[in-house]
Amino acid sequence: MTFPFGRWLLAMATALSLATTPAVAASRIKDVASVQSGRDNQLIGYGLVVGLQGSGDSLRSSPFTEQSLRAMLQNLGISTQGNDSRSKNIAAVLVTANLPPFASPGSRIDVTVGSLGDSTSLRGGTLVMTSLSGADGQIYAVAQGSVVVTGFNAQGDAASISQGITTSGRVPNGAIIERELPSKFKDGFNLVLQLRNPDFSTAVGMAEAINRYATTQFGGRIAEARDSQSVVVDKPKMADLARLMADIENLVIETDVPARVVVNERTGTIVIGQDVRISEVAVSYGTLTVQVTETPTVIQPEPFSRGETAVEPNTTIQASEEGGTVAILNGPNLRSLVAGLNSIGVKPDGIISILQGIKSAGALQAELVLQ
Repeated sequence: MTFPFGRWLLAMATALSLATTPAVAASRIKDVASVQSGRDNQLIGYGLVVGLQGSGDSLRSSPFTEQSLRAMLQNLGISTQGNDSRSKNIAAVLVTANLPPFASPGSRIDVTVGSLGDSTSLRGGTLVMTSLSGADGQIYAVAQGSVVVTGFNAQGDAASISQGITTSGRVPNGAIIERELPSKFKDGFNLVLQLRNPDFSTAVGMAEAINRYATTQFGGRIAEARDSQSVVVDKPKMADLARLMADIENLVIETDVPARVVVNERTGTIVIGQDVRISEVAVSYGTLTVQVTETPTVIQPEPFSRGETAVEPNTTIQASEEGGTVAILNGPNLRSLVAGLNSIGVKPDGIISILQGIKSAGALQAELVLQ
């Protein structure tokens, strides 16, 4: 049993809203904003993966792998001078990780590894101790452990099969944090909350909600919307910054976003926001299909004749046009907009073309995002 896209889209719109007034969503501050001092920090390092089953780097094609192997063995007290290594069980990798906010020494984080050379697979390998540095050049973590690879490949003399990526993987809890960030959360004199989706209405509403809470608890206003993305909260003299943040992040506010239509032409996905409006416009949609069929005929000469076998081309061209329906679209809300598009009876790719045409005509009162 199939369910047409247009009917599904109309049903979704009906379930979302039947009113013509814009809808607002109620969310906690912790769900729509983050603390500026509580952001992640990116770490990077260079390391070696050993224990591969003949799927590592070819040392002649990847000289940096051989140099790293020699340096590692020398650090372990093993001399390799004068010996040519032909091992295929080692691969050079780039190791990356995100250092979470307020991470303390001794805690563990996940790391991601990716091959740098001509290795064909990291499956079954083990990452050797690798130091991870931040943008300031300081070492913040050390990674080591078994590499987990989700992809696989197999090949024979005449066929091969592969799924996913075999030259990258993860080491769950593979890095131990050795150094904490120099800044302390409680050393600050204020909080800067950054909206994940910048919007002036949401920022002002967040500041007002925090001020209503502060007036009750501290007898004054402490928050101010700096711009569409950040809200600054001053710390009261007798307040604990951690407890203040715990109370603020659970306040419920009304969020608002600009009208936006997101279109993914590759998958045919269309997402229409609640506040999208369309000025009155006439739309005609039609599809022209041209089918070309080639049926060549082989002509054989008569027996004992001097003729030659020939191929006579035979081409058939058929053209058909469907659609051509003209509809008047005037969308005061999401439901009427989807109903108007559904009345034309087009598929998702046709709706994408119509939305692009309406935007070019200046009748789509929303941002059109193409992915």
